Amino acid sequence: MAISRVKAAAAALTAATLAAAAVAQNNKSPESLLPPGFGEPVAQPTAAPPPSAPPPAAGAPVSAAQQTPIGLPDNGIAPAPTPIAIPSPDAATLAQYEMPAFARRSLALVGPTGTAEGGFARNAWGNADGRFLEVLMRRLSAPLPSRWLSIALRRALVSQVDTPYGLNGADFAAERAWLLLRMGESVSARALVQSVDIRNATPKLRDVWMQAALATADPGALCPLTDAALRNDNQPGWMLAQAMCAALVGEPGAAQPLIAQARRARVASGIDLRLAQKVIGAGADSREAITIEWGPVVQLNAWRFGLATATGIAVPDSLYETVGPQVTGWRALTPAIPLADRAAPAERAAAMGVLSNLALVDLYGAIDAADDMPAALSATASDLRSAYAGADVPTRLGALRQLWEGATTRQGEYARLILTARAAARVRPGDGKSEADRIVAAMLSAGMDRTAMRWRDTVAQGSDGWAMLMLADPDGATRLGYGQVSGYASARKQQLFFAGLAGLGRLSPGDIERGAQEFNVTIGADNPWTRALDRATRDRQPATVLLLAAIGMQTGDWRGVPPDMLYRIITALRVVGLGGEARMIAVEALTRA
Repeated sequence: MAISRVKAAAAALTAATLAAAAVAQNNKSPESLLPPGFGEPVAQPTAAPPPSAPPPAAGAPVSAAQQTPIGLPDNGIAPAPTPIAIPSPDAATLAQYEMPAFARRSLALVGPTGTAEGGFARNAWGNADGRFLEVLMRRLSAPLPSRWLSIALRRALVSQVDTPYGLNGADFAAERAWLLLRMGESVSARALVQSVDIRNATPKLRDVWMQAALATADPGALCPLTDAALRNDNQPGWMLAQAMCAALVGEPGAAQPLIAQARRARVASGIDLRLAQKVIGAGADSREAITIEWGPVVQLNAWRFGLATATGIAVPDSLYETVGPQVTGWRALTPAIPLADRAAPAERAAAMGVLSNLALVDLYGAIDAADDMPAALSATASDLRSAYAGADVPTRLGALRQLWEGATTRQGEYARLILTARAAARVRPGDGKSEADRIVAAMLSAGMDRTAMRWRDTVAQGSDGWAMLMLADPDGATRLGYGQVSGYASARKQQLFFAGLAGLGRLSPGDIERGAQEFNVTIGADNPWTRALDRATRDRQPATVLLLAAIGMQTGDWRGVPPDMLYRIITALRVVGLGGEARMIAVEALTRA
């Protein structure tokens, strides 16, 4: 398994290297998620040219010509107006009123999250080849098996960073947002595309903007782009978007002719057209009532998810089984979906890294306060309340056990650790010795490393809790010996424990060399992936390192992650200043092994 994963990552890097040179000439927009019923196949628009070639000018929206006000005479009677010729202002003049120069955002620095909000430094991608980065993003299989790597990669993707040389800033934002959507991060993707001014939107950005608006069930987010998209793009979905936006701004009379035109042009049919009509019916002054029937539908996509959810139409569970796991994140982040329907996706999304412990606890708090909830959800919410505020220690520990043992899948088990992280932190080490391993794992699933270190003297040496604390120690003062590693757990966990300690620099060079041989961890492997990772590490490019780390973790779950790749990833993250993320990934490997 390890050899196959190394070869897969190496092959991905080789393919990316070969493809990067051709991206500037053939940089296609992301594959559309719109249904096949949208007319004949349409060629994807090419990306805007890189900064080295002047990008095409974006036309500013045309507003009504301003008229000079006519004053009233002393008798208060207005004279008959005299027709006068008023020159229409040009686009540059109108742009000054629409967006003053000081408020315009540069394409050289794009992203919604600055360093003050926890984002990466603006040079996080360093001098990496932008076309190479785009190829890696496009070919990355997401979601990732690691919650903590996904969290770190999301932070890099949404950060306000310099646009790499050779790329258009809007196109680079689109590529980042497209990866975020595949990771389940719909809200972050929408924030990223909206960090580009409308006047700078390229065909590629407009394509991804539509996907982000649908993934967040926000058809209104399409409205600023419809006019430019209809002028410049060849995507039939924008014709329906124009009709929906007319209704959303209170002009249903303008929406109906557009729908009729779309029907005549066979832009859409069946449920896809009816969902657009449903959005129009939800607009102001609309008297149209549309019924949605899911019976003939065999495939869910972004269009159907977004418009149905926006209009309060429940999507059948059977259709959710036809889409990828990224939709789990979209569901968890969409407030239009009822609480009872969001609970299960929210737990899975937390394990993916989309939701935090606090967000998950808030959701169950709302369930606990709501009426008419399903009995199972009410019981879970009640157990969580008891875990936090039970009358005594046995009550709180019993509630924690009930929550942990209520999970039915491996992903669910990890999600319940995340859910109970802060409740577990309220248990004193002396009171929870019997559940020390799971309490430590719960706290570390939410990154509570210093709180977890209070259990250092409580956990048994050689136990899972002990191993996790050795990896999570934020001070890193303790170096372990080879004998302590070899005496721990099963062969698989030994490999992961060794890889984590070695990557964090908590074993001596001699013990690393001995352990690599004894545990069969080929830490000295050399291939295109390791060379690219070493180069990004040497050049101190934390965002590039995270992207390459994700390339090395393209597998369904932790059982497919080779320990030698884990070692290289943890080492690289530590060297570029992401030591906290490195420690949490090492702990997660043991927790989910």
